Amino acid sequence: MGECKHKRVLLKLSGESFCRPGESGIDGAALESIASRIADICKLGPEVAVVVGAGNILRGEAFSEASHIPRNTADYMGMLATIINACALQETLEKLGQPTRVLSAIEVAAICEPFLRRRALRHLERGRVAILAGGTGNPFFTTDTCAALRASELDADLLIKATKVDGVYTDDPEKNADAQLLTQLSYNDVLSRGLRIMDHAAISLCQNNHIPIVVLNIFKEGNITRAICGEQVGTRISA
Repeated sequence: MGECKHKRVLLKLSGESFCRPGESGIDGAALESIASRIADICKLGPEVAVVVGAGNILRGEAFSEASHIPRNTADYMGMLATIINACALQETLEKLGQPTRVLSAIEVAAICEPFLRRRALRHLERGRVAILAGGTGNPFFTTDTCAALRASELDADLLIKATKVDGVYTDDPEKNADAQLLTQLSYNDVLSRGLRIMDHAAISLCQNNHIPIVVLNIFKEGNITRAICGEQVGTRISA
C-alpha cells in the first residue's frame, strides 16, 4: 500500500452506491463494501469527509417531473433521503471501529448534528469521518454542488467522485464500444465541452478553490486507495 499524498479528502458517493445495480433502497452488502473501503483509507492517515447522494431512494427533480409534487418540496424530500443513507453508513462504519459523525444541512436533532464548519473541522481533526447530509439545505442544487461546496469550506485538497464507471469517456461506454477513457482533463475542458460529469456550478467551485477532482469506479477494489496515494486512476480534473 502506497503513501497518502493528501491531508484532507472529500468523497462524493452516489445513492446508487448503496444498492445493487439496477435496484433501489439500501443493500446491506453494498453498504458494508463502501464502509470497509472508507475505513481502509482512513488507516492511511487522511482526514475524510463524505457527501452522500440519494438516487437509490428519491431524486427530487425526476420525482417532481413524474408527479404533482412541486420541485421545491421534491428536492427537500431528496435531501431527507440523503440523511437516511448517511445514518446507515455511519452505523456500518462504527461497527468496523471507525468513529463517525453525521452533520446535516437540514436539522434533524434526534439523529444527527447540524452542519457547522468549525464542528465538522473538529471532527475531522479528531480522526472521525464526517458524513455530510442534507445537500446544501436548499432546493435546485445537486449533491455534486454540495460536494464541491463542502470541499471548499473544509479546505479539502482532493475531491473524489465515486461512480459506477471507470471515469470520463469520450462517449457513453455502455452505448458506444469505441468510447475512450479520458485520463486527464482541465476544468475548462469540462466546461467548454459540456461534459456531464458534475454540474457546472460544482466544477467552477473546484476550479476557483484549486481542488482537483478524481472521477473513478468505486466498485473496483483499491481504486480510492490508489487515488489518495497519488496514482493514476480514473479521470483527473485539474488546472
